[in-house]
Amino acid sequence: MPDPHSYGHGHAHGHGPASPHPPQAAPWSILRMTLVSRLGAALAVSAGLWAVVLLAMR
Repeated sequence: MPDPHSYGHGHAHGHGPASPHPPQAAPWSILRMTLVSRLGAALAVSAGLWAVVLLAMR
């Protein structure tokens, strides 16, 4: 039976099977955005989705 911790992608992991994956550096995170930036991004996504809906209904 294969090792349940081996994912089959050909490289060894740098942590034991009982410990979690180490954190990775994120180049962008919504958690680091200011409230105004988050609201702006949400409005932009919402406007984009509405544009798709309105174009589909045309």
